[in-house]
Amino acid sequence: MQSFRTEIENPLVEKDILELERKINEFKNGKVDEEKFRSLRLARGVYGQRQQGVQMIRIKLPYGKVTSQQLRRICAVSDEYSTGRLHITTRQDIQIHYVDLERTPQLWAELEKDKVTLREACGNTVRNITASETAGIDPNEPFDVSPYADALFRYFLRNPIGQEMGRKFKVSFSATDADTGLSYMHDLGFIAKLENCERGFKVMLGGGLGSQPRHADVLYDFLPTDKIIPVMEAVIRVFDRYGERKSRAKARMKFLLKDLGLDGFTELLEKERTAVPHHSVPIPIADYPEIVVAEPKELPAHTISDKTAFETWRATNVVPQKQTGFVAIGIKVLLGDFHTDKARLLADLVQHFAAGEIRLSLRQNILIPYVREEWLPFFYTELEKLGFAEAGYNKALDITACPGTDTCNLGIASSTGIAAELERVIKEEYPNYIQNPDVVIKISGCMNACGQHNMAHIGFQGMSVRTKDKLVAPALQVLLGGGNLGNGQGVFADKVVKVPSKRGPAALRLILDDFDAHGNGLSYTDYYREKGQMYFYDFLKPLTDVDNLTPEDFIDWGNSEKYEKEIGVGECAGVVIDLIATLLLESQEKLENAQGQYAQGKWAAAIYHAYSAMVNAAKALLTTEDVKVNTHASIISDFDEKFVANERIPMTEGFENRVLQLNRNEPTRSFAQTYLQDAHAFVASVDQFRQKELAKV
Repeated sequence: MQSFRTEIENPLVEKDILELERKINEFKNGKVDEEKFRSLRLARGVYGQRQQGVQMIRIKLPYGKVTSQQLRRICAVSDEYSTGRLHITTRQDIQIHYVDLERTPQLWAELEKDKVTLREACGNTVRNITASETAGIDPNEPFDVSPYADALFRYFLRNPIGQEMGRKFKVSFSATDADTGLSYMHDLGFIAKLENCERGFKVMLGGGLGSQPRHADVLYDFLPTDKIIPVMEAVIRVFDRYGERKSRAKARMKFLLKDLGLDGFTELLEKERTAVPHHSVPIPIADYPEIVVAEPKELPAHTISDKTAFETWRATNVVPQKQTGFVAIGIKVLLGDFHTDKARLLADLVQHFAAGEIRLSLRQNILIPYVREEWLPFFYTELEKLGFAEAGYNKALDITACPGTDTCNLGIASSTGIAAELERVIKEEYPNYIQNPDVVIKISGCMNACGQHNMAHIGFQGMSVRTKDKLVAPALQVLLGGGNLGNGQGVFADKVVKVPSKRGPAALRLILDDFDAHGNGLSYTDYYREKGQMYFYDFLKPLTDVDNLTPEDFIDWGNSEKYEKEIGVGECAGVVIDLIATLLLESQEKLENAQGQYAQGKWAAAIYHAYSAMVNAAKALLTTEDVKVNTHASIISDFDEKFVANERIPMTEGFENRVLQLNRNEPTRSFAQTYLQDAHAFVASVDQFRQKELAKV
């Protein structure tokens, strides 16, 4: 591998790129440990993908803003180093795939010619700072959050306090109380506020998705704009010092908040303020680039062939803009995938007839701001030529999906394949939902929730299911009732049933048919809350039967070969999926559910959650012994044999006697209290045993 000239003016950037080249050489020659090399390349946007020998490159685009020139540069790089396909992520990045590792320094150098970076797009760093795609044009915004998102991006890029944290750190900005930046599910979320004519933000702390979603706490109801950088720096310092590092499954900010509590965290935050170099950092909003709208002398000739289609598109894809005479156009991008030939033409269109920029959205779409309202017919005809005029922007038809098993190491089942099929079902069978903005559908290929399935009204998570004959088929966990309530409030979806993947469309039909019949004008979140989890479980349960699977059920969506569950090292999530650790984490979650039910006076529910927690924890240890864990009964008896009888885990009364007390006592408050105490003690003893065993390795 020969060195190359970067032709980069910024010496810091040039040093970065040359260091990546040097580390690749050292790694290839066996001089750098694989784990250390992985950490370095991830922090530079280079991510190993499911296919051996090639990389996914994540291009970091702060708050989703891309100029026409930057888009052309990305297209050139994708054509030269990748396949010409661009993928918009749920964090407003663009990813390209199938890149040769040794060519990544040259690729990066090419991008930097138009100030596009890979730095800290992956890894245990401050990830891409996201924002409402309507920032700067939203009629309801108190002010434009773009300059503030831009300032944070620049301040923390390459900042030493955020380079090798225990885990990634995600930040968002919301333009209005609608909270389209989804502050409640971020490590730090900022919602624009005005207080006595002063600009500031409501600040949310410690949210997250994944297998254990957590709603963020309110850190400040109002924080002046000059304090957001000092506060974020203090937060990152605390996280870097006190956050988990060994057990990476517990290393996110949300777990630290859970352990310390908000009061405990704020105490550490106050102690950290002395070390923060600046107590006030005013944001120079006057330096933020001004919008320049193109003024062509005349528009090219154009004719709308289907006026009905145009009016439908206009009703669903045109976004109001606070600037008089202008609107924004939403482009629905199926699965977030588009190609360089169309992207170049789009770059030309917005340069010559709009403001020379686009915004990528959290729902994997594109927004074109600063379109003159009277030019909508022209834009429609031009976008139609590019295949970018499909109706349904940010509506129910607009399904979000991560790459899943297409390229991701952690993918368990196809998310893109089922997403395409569900969109087909909606178009053909539920056309009224093409204009419905109140039902949000999201899909992830695994529990890490890159598709944000657990904050959707209707969510699907890729899983697998095993038959009695030990055959494995792709499956989907169906989640319902999540949603963004605004102003930092949100609801996470409940897990309702798990169905074979090929029954996903049938599940969607049942859900939409039920909502159409009984919704009575309620939002889906309110309707779900009114009916309750068991209501939906009852009518979806028939789809869970795996005794009658057909050969087609063993072929995942978008595939032609029989499904095989393959899980590798998930670099974006930073962990190998550890079944034992996952089961123990789920036991803790069940205990939390038990405590919640107990606090509400629901003794029977609390007891059963506690029972499930104990059985789940026992299952975790039995899995380490390669013991079959097919039924609760076998788990209970086998645990006594493998762990209690030989006193590996001391229990004087035996596990079976303890856990089956729920069948021998009425669900009274006093029994529930005692049973919960026993459950906590048991799960703790299992966790301690597991930690001791790991320490021996």
